[in-house]
Amino acid sequence: MRFTSEQRLDDGVLEREFTLGEIPGILWTPASASASASAPAPLILLGHPPLGLRRMHPRLAERARHAAADGFAAATIELPGSGDRPRWAAAERARATLRRAMEAGEPVGDEIIGAVVLPLVERSVPEWRAALDALLSLPEIGGPVGYSGGVISIGILLAVTEPRIAAAVLFAGSLVPAAMFEEARRVGIPLHVLLQWDDEGNDRQAALDLFDAFGSQEKTLHANMGGHAGVPRFAGDAAAAFFARHLR
Repeated sequence: MRFTSEQRLDDGVLEREFTLGEIPGILWTPASASASASAPAPLILLGHPPLGLRRMHPRLAERARHAAADGFAAATIELPGSGDRPRWAAAERARATLRRAMEAGEPVGDEIIGAVVLPLVERSVPEWRAALDALLSLPEIGGPVGYSGGVISIGILLAVTEPRIAAAVLFAGSLVPAAMFEEARRVGIPLHVLLQWDDEGNDRQAALDLFDAFGSQEKTLHANMGGHAGVPRFAGDAAAAFFARHLR
């Protein structure tokens, strides 16, 4: 891990950009954690859709500052084929096929969904785990670790394969291949799942079926009326309270 820039935000949060090999990322630490390694901050990994870190930065920074106010560090990395990373032609073709089907009002079958989601999960999860190795080596960062948001299938596989993740907040707003339902049954960590009831791009019944499939003994579904971008602020407060219970 190599830090490439840093700035102190007006609330005292330290924002540092880094690279891990060819992978860009951002780390936010609360003032207390950056000032003293004697009290390392628990870490929340911030997931996001494959739209590029530059485009997503305002929303990610807001989530990170909210986490820092509760004493947590937060970090994210650029997804494969996104942002400044090399283009991924196969992924772009798969997304174009998905867009054409949705715009034409045609059924979006599991073959199309799988072509978009499964290669992204396969590439992303090892990168998230490598980033976690590097982040936890920093003296100001400690466990336990949470995962929040992003492509829900990435969160599912991380919850299954990464034992250092103790709890996860998942956003039910992305298409999920059938294969990930089997993985969901293997998830055992506490889950807090956010669902926008009228999400125009999400199959509500599939989201409910996925929630039912999760194997966790503690799982909460937090559903609100409204579309994809209409998540109320109090839903974020409930997610923060969930992490406060499980990461302290």
